[in-house]
Order: sequence, then C-alpha cells, then structure tokens
Amino acid sequence: MTWRVGVIGGGQLARMMIPPAVELGISLSVLAETAGSSASLAATTIGDYRDVDVVLAFAAEVDVITFDHEHAPPTVLAALAATGIPIRPGPHALAVAQDKVFMRERLTQIGAPVPSWARVSGPAELAGFLAAHGGSAVVKTPRGGYDGKGVRVVRDPSAVDDWFAASAGEALLAEQFVPFRRELAQLVARRPSGELAAWPLVETVQEGGVCAEVFAPAPAAETLATRARELAAHIAESLDVTGVLAVELFETEDGGLLVNELAMRPHNTGHWSIDGAVTSQFEQHLRAVLDLPLGDPSPTAPVSVMVNILGGPSGERMPDRYGEAMAAHPEVKLHSYDKDSRPGRKVGHLTATGDDLAEVLGRARAAAEFFKG
Repeated sequence: MTWRVGVIGGGQLARMMIPPAVELGISLSVLAETAGSSASLAATTIGDYRDVDVVLAFAAEVDVITFDHEHAPPTVLAALAATGIPIRPGPHALAVAQDKVFMRERLTQIGAPVPSWARVSGPAELAGFLAAHGGSAVVKTPRGGYDGKGVRVVRDPSAVDDWFAASAGEALLAEQFVPFRRELAQLVARRPSGELAAWPLVETVQEGGVCAEVFAPAPAAETLATRARELAAHIAESLDVTGVLAVELFETEDGGLLVNELAMRPHNTGHWSIDGAVTSQFEQHLRAVLDLPLGDPSPTAPVSVMVNILGGPSGERMPDRYGEAMAAHPEVKLHSYDKDSRPGRKVGHLTATGDDLAEVLGRARAAAEFFKG
C-alpha cells in the first residue's frame, strides 16, 4: 500500500521529511505558502493555510494531516476534524502549542514544573508581578512568537506598552525570570496507539533567542536524563500528543528542571538525529502520524554536534560554499534549506559526530565558518 501524508506548511521541517518519506515509500504532499518554499520539491498545493477551502481541498487527497508549524487557525482545524481525516497532532493538543497562556495552564494542571507565571492585562498587573518576583520578568505574547520573537525581559512595566496596546484586550504572559545553568531539550515521539520513543537529552546554545548549537547527548547530564525523559513522556501522554514533541527545558542553578516551551512537530534541537541517530526525528514523525511501529532513537556515535547556519554567506546561498567546506571537512554533513541569505535567518545546518565533545565541536564550528559573511 502507499500511505499519503499531507503536511501543512512548506518550511525546512517539511523539506526534511522528504528523504525519509522517499525511503519508506510514503507519498508526501505539502501545502506550501509560496512557490519558492523550502519544501517546494513536495509542494502539491500553493495556498493559504488559513483558508478553510484551500486546506480542505488539500486534505481530500491524503490519508493523514500533520504540520510544519503550529499556526493553523482553530477554525481550519475544526473544519478538518469535521471531515474525519486524522489530524496528528490533534486540534486539542495543538491548542496548547498555539497559546502560551493556555500552555502554562495545562502544564500546571498536569503537574509539570514551570516558572511562576501569571496573565497580565495591563501595566498595573505587570507591575504587581514584577514587585512579587524580584523586579524582573519574562513577558511573552500568547501567540505567534518564535526564535526569540514575542519575548522580552522586562524590569519596567512600560517596556511592553506597545504589546498591551496591540493586544485587543488579550492578556500577555508574565513569567518569573529564571536564573539557569543551561538550556536543554528532550524530544520524544508518540503514536496514536500509545507507543513512545525518546532521543537522548540534548544541550542547546542560544544566540539572540535563536538556537545556534546543539550537543547530543547533553554533557554531564546523566542524573537529569531520566527525569527529562519521564517528564516529556508524561506531557506527551497527558496532552495526547501524536508525532514528535519537543520539550525545551531550563536546568536551574539547584539542578532542577523547568519547562520553558513545547513544540508539537520536529524541532531544531532534533536536527542532529538525521546524521547522529538510528532513526531521525523526521522519519520517526512520519512513522508516528501513520501509527507505524516507531524506530530506534539510539545515537550512532558517542557525540553529535549540530550547528545552525544563521544568515548565510552574503550575496550567496549555502551551496555556493560547499566546495571549500567539503574539501576542508569531508566528514561533516551539510544540510541546505534552499533559502536566500539574510541576517539572522536559518538557511541550513551542519552536523559533526565523533568520540570527544571538544574535538567534534571544534570541527563543527570550523566547518560553519565557511558559511559566514
């Protein structure tokens, strides 16, 4: 038989689902926003994912719907659900990923550890939160933020006056400013029948709110790894997530774990798995949404390092520098997202593997230098 998977969104995550789909004989169709999207190789429809008619016409040609992003409106998801086509993850789970206030509510309800938080509807409420939390807080817009957008560290309630003015009465999310040792991420995959698989806990390094590097497994994290895996499994099961779930975490100064964000799709912190795990997050996501037995998530090397290519070479595309980079580092794996260079933009990533973190990280960073400026 041929399974038909439809992906809403034509970004790099959909693009990276294409190779495992080809390998498994899965027919992958993508609803892309533009003709020049990263996933154009599988784009069968060009259209607006916010348009119910466009999405329903696209869904009529596939067996299951999944996502490159979490931005499909609830009205579209409800219309899809009414057709009976499987949506994975489902609208009830996606609602948690789409609204940061609701995310905090649900995580609190299921007993997941999160920073102290509150809804704030104006400067007076924010001032009260600041006073109760040492004079500083992290304020987030409930919807639409990513890669550091929609997030501000605030010490004066007037710092988000523009957000309050634009919020149309919708509350913002205020969170305790958490001193932390480092940021971590735990990825798991869950299929509708309940089987769950987890990759190793990883450490992430951020630059300006954007993921820059990932170390797999997270160094010196043996005591945290079991707790992180159990926490991610608890979240996936409690929220009924199907497909890949990424749980972004803070390791606190006292060695605790706090949940920062959730993503219900393949995630930047799991890109290392393409070259560093038996089963990549992209193959696993396809298996999961089709309710096929999950693959082995074990690493294939003691250490993997993923480095994002942010911005890209000025006036060129990432492949324009392949010759030099490949000659100098033939052992490093390069991945282009078929995007034009632009400051701060994720245009690709690379992965190096080996036995020693310092050595592997050095090689990965040296290879990444070929794609800067």
